[in-house]
Amino acid sequence: MKILVPVKRVIDYNVKVRVKADQTGVDLANVKMSMNPFCEIAVEEAVRLVEKGVATEVVVVSIGVTQAQETIRTALAMGADRGILLTSDQDLEPLNIAKLLKAVIAEEKPDMVLMGKQAIDGDNNATGQMLAALLDWPQATFASEINIDGGKAKVTREVDGGLQTLEVALPAIVTVDLRLNEPRFASLPNIMKAKKKPIDIKDAASMGVEVKNHLNVTKVTEPPKREAGIKVESAAELAAKLKEAGVI
Repeated sequence: MKILVPVKRVIDYNVKVRVKADQTGVDLANVKMSMNPFCEIAVEEAVRLVEKGVATEVVVVSIGVTQAQETIRTALAMGADRGILLTSDQDLEPLNIAKLLKAVIAEEKPDMVLMGKQAIDGDNNATGQMLAALLDWPQATFASEINIDGGKAKVTREVDGGLQTLEVALPAIVTVDLRLNEPRFASLPNIMKAKKKPIDIKDAASMGVEVKNHLNVTKVTEPPKREAGIKVESAAELAAKLKEAGVI
């Protein structure tokens, strides 16, 4: 069983994001980059399935700038077998990413695509669903537990009302949520081994996919600063303030 795991290079979640002075986007100069946390969870789960004897190969794919090789190397150090990088300098929309992933899937023919439910930069939460639609594959999103048995995946997913369990036939698209697992730290020996694992680098334009953005970002601004609150002396005063604000 082969598992394909898409991963994305994003600003590290510990870094405070800065907006460019001209408000055209986020400033990426000299900013620490790392693997999207949801993608990291997907890689961890795929490696665990190999360790359980359920899967035999984990292939990691990333789409972006050349520096995304570092992100792939991180996944290889966690236990993935090989990587694929589709290079592109464009800021691609989810639909374009889904189309490129479809082209990779046509070549790799995986039994499952395991991916993060969203990236922390755009927060689109759309690529997995679009990919499933393009492939006409079953999908299970927001997975908090995954069990594979007899060509089917039983997925427990987090919904507003609690937990929902789905059973999907493979091949399928599964997107993962935060509570699925806790990713491991790559050991130094595994980091050294990852340097020898293969990464197939291709130009995204060579995949035969028409890449066309449909959205234009007109302006990026920081959220307004929060105003300081006030202290009240009693519950009655609190109720009065809430009434004044029209809350109650």
